[in-house]
Amino acid sequence: MLLERYSESEYGEITFTLLTDTDHLVIDRYGFKNPNGSRANIPHPTTLVIDREGVIRWRFTEVNYRIRPTNDQIMTELKKIK
Repeated sequence: MLLERYSESEYGEITFTLLTDTDHLVIDRYGFKNPNGSRANIPHPTTLVIDREGVIRWRFTEVNYRIRPTNDQIMTELKKIK
């Protein structure tokens, strides 16, 4: 299993919840789905900052999977909702 291999790696244990969305319910609801070609059921990479009430306070979605938000960008957004 992927999580077990990760936990046994140099990176250590994952201490946060991961989302499994095999039926694409979240992908569809929040518009993450890639509508193009053979990758139509694969979501665009997305990072969300969600407050304690479950409200999305920041969203970073990029069509190019190689472009991701930096840790500094994410931390800036997290500090806004403290």
